[in-house]
This record gives sequence, C-alpha cells and structure tokens, in this order.
Amino acid sequence: MSDPGPPPVAYHATAERPAWRTLPAALRSAVSARLGADVVEVRGAGAGFTRGFAAVLRTADGGSAFVKAAAHAEQPHLVDWYAREAAILARLPAGLPAPRLRWTLWEADWYALCLDPVDGHTPRLPWRPAELDATLTGYADIAAALAVPPTELADLGLPRLADLARDDILWWGEVAAGREPTPPLPASAARRLAELVALESRLPEYAAERTGLTHGDLRVDNVLIGPTGQAWFCDWTWLCHGPAWFDLANLLITGYASGLDVDTRFATHPAATDAPPDALDVTLAALAGYHLTAATTPPPPTASPHLPAHHRWTGEQALTWLTHRQSWT
Repeated sequence: MSDPGPPPVAYHATAERPAWRTLPAALRSAVSARLGADVVEVRGAGAGFTRGFAAVLRTADGGSAFVKAAAHAEQPHLVDWYAREAAILARLPAGLPAPRLRWTLWEADWYALCLDPVDGHTPRLPWRPAELDATLTGYADIAAALAVPPTELADLGLPRLADLARDDILWWGEVAAGREPTPPLPASAARRLAELVALESRLPEYAAERTGLTHGDLRVDNVLIGPTGQAWFCDWTWLCHGPAWFDLANLLITGYASGLDVDTRFATHPAATDAPPDALDVTLAALAGYHLTAATTPPPPTASPHLPAHHRWTGEQALTWLTHRQSWT
C-alpha cells in the first residue's frame, strides 16, 4: 500500500444537510423565538457525516448562534446523539476550548440544540504544521482537565472505551475467524493478519486501566481553527472513559498523511506520557481494522454518502503508518 495521499473529499465539505427553509415552520419559528429575532442569514456546516441540520444562524438584531436539529421520526439515533452532546456540553469544565451550550428545545417532533458560534475554519489537509500544533496544544488542556472526571460528567454514566472497543472497534479478529470478509489489503498487510489481531486485542485492557475521560471522536472535521490560531473542539457526543492517547493517535492519522513528524508529536505529547510503549501501534491496528471493514458497507440513508470514502482513506492511512512503524514488507 502506497502512501494514501490527499483525502478523496475535502473534510470541510463532506456533509449533506437539510436547508433551513425545509425545516418545519413551527421549528423555525420556535428557534427564532429563542434567539430573540428573525433569522436573516444561514451558513451551513460543511463538515461532518450526519444528515442533521447544522448551521450558524444570524438574526435581524445582529446576534448569531450555532444550531443543530434532527427529526425524531426519521433520525431517532441522531436525536439521541444531540441530546447526549447537550448533556455533556452543559457539564464540561469552564474554560475549555469547546462551544458553550445555550439551550435545547423540542418542537414539531424535532430536537434542537443551540451553542455559542465559533468563528473558525475546519483545518485543510495537508495540515499546516502551526494548525496541527495548536490543535495538539488545545487537546493537552482538555486531556489534563478530564484526567480526573468531574463529578457532573461522571454522573452521566458515560460509556467506557474498553467496552466500545470490544463491541464495535475491533474487527481483525472477526476477519481472521472468517466472520467478516477480508477488506482489500496490500500483500504486506495481508500476511500480517495474526499480528494485527494481536495488536488490536490489547486495546480493551489498556483502555480499562484509565479512569479519565477522552473525547472519543477526535478527527480533523471536529476541529475548528479560530482567527487567532486557537483550536476549538466540537461534537462531544462520544465522550467516554478511556486514555487520552487514543484520541491523540486518531487525530494524528491525518498528520501522518500530511507528511509531518507525527511519531515525535505523539511521543512528546502530555496525553501520551503514561501510554504503554506499543499504545500507538495498538490504536493504529484497531482503527485500521475498524475503518477498512466499515468502508465495505454502504452508508445508511441518514449518513453522508462520503462516509465510505472517509472510512477507506482513514483505514489506509492508519495501516500505512503502522506498516512503516513495524517495517512490514
């Protein structure tokens, strides 16, 4: 497998979302009422892989807000995700680089949540080194603040990465057992299936040893870079108990494809201070298997059609990085 190169779809333009004008009139009226003025401008969020409504709304009085919304009848899982994110955002420690929750509402069988808008852009790939380093600096602050879970968040009964890994992330064992088709692999990786199984199998044990919280979905499309260069972190639905170095590795996969020295960035980051020596390889093996097997499944109607391409490219990046680190030929 050669180096993956640029992604097939720019991550600031992966989303396909409903337009503001197509939302139920009762919902639009309720949102405008909560905002205190009529909506006069809508700037849709282009990043992401769900089909929920998401946009910065500007109102006639000069105010602005970021609003997400989903229909319960058509997207009940997305409503659950938005409600979970709202509960998490309301309980995050103050001062973290995350948007603040303003309010939520139910109207016309739709659920909506309103956040402070973030004036920023999704990082473009290849990463600019300064933007990646700003993101890593911001994530160090988040990892430190969540290393001891705040009581308010712990009381939500958040999932554990160890359980999520066993239930949904680890797939090489299924491939080796013949319960899952083998995804397209280069010969250098196809010959290493036993090693891939052994590596990914360590993730639940490693994750279970950590009691802190981690974002759970730290990708380039969940980051915004503000006008001053500060990184902001969005989409908090998957906050879970687990090691911060898991998210660090996940984020740096795109850094690897950008030709940056991500091995050093991982090894020297505060989130990886107490990581096991093979934590990066374990995470890369697990994420490669997850993404490459997911890429073979058509996206559900409620997801972006670009989702399989994202899975395939991300899996290829992770596997190529792991192959280089392991010197597999």
